[in-house]
Amino acid sequence: MATWTNLGFQDGASPLMEQLIFFHDHIMLILILIITFVGYILSTVLSNSLINRYMLEHQTIEMIWTSVPAIILIFIALPSLRLLYLLDEVNTPAMTLKTIGHQWYWSYEYSDFLHLEFDSYMIPSNDLESSGIRLLDVDNRTVLPMNAQIRILISAADVIHSWTIPALGIKADAIPGRLNQASFLINRPGLFFGQCSEICGANHSFMPIVIESVSTNAFLDWISSASD
Repeated sequence: MATWTNLGFQDGASPLMEQLIFFHDHIMLILILIITFVGYILSTVLSNSLINRYMLEHQTIEMIWTSVPAIILIFIALPSLRLLYLLDEVNTPAMTLKTIGHQWYWSYEYSDFLHLEFDSYMIPSNDLESSGIRLLDVDNRTVLPMNAQIRILISAADVIHSWTIPALGIKADAIPGRLNQASFLINRPGLFFGQCSEICGANHSFMPIVIESVSTNAFLDWISSASD
């Protein structure tokens, strides 16, 4: 059942996603108010023949109608360019994660640690525990430390996939023969779900992504147990 909470973005779990949500909500709200105000003016005053003549033929109003849209576009463009720059900026990472898309699962490799790699498959509905989420839970979750700059290298072994985590503001194509990269920082603990966002074949909808964000100490404990 759809609710009002389903109509917006997921709660941001990274500074970048929080900026994207802020930009979307505030810019769109301001634009809607401006368009509503202009529509009200047009619908109420253009019926007057004197005002109608002034609005359609006067040079001053023509300059206003030309300059206002330009100002609105600049108002949108400046924060947009800043966010586009931040999306492509890769700071010095605390660790690197490599992921490869397959038909139809993901494999992960922790490049900073020896012999730490695994495949991540969706848990079938018949094997899912009562606390699991259907079509989204996986057998091997990707554990990452919070408040650490993570660089992820993304590729594919067969066809084009797309590694997407909405709560982190990450969507990067996994292309065979090409290595894409993205950078993010998770600012709170929790489970963050994503899916392949590129139609990659018959089981495209059955290759989810699960990121488990934990504290640094818990991550180091997990690394020790996973390496044994």
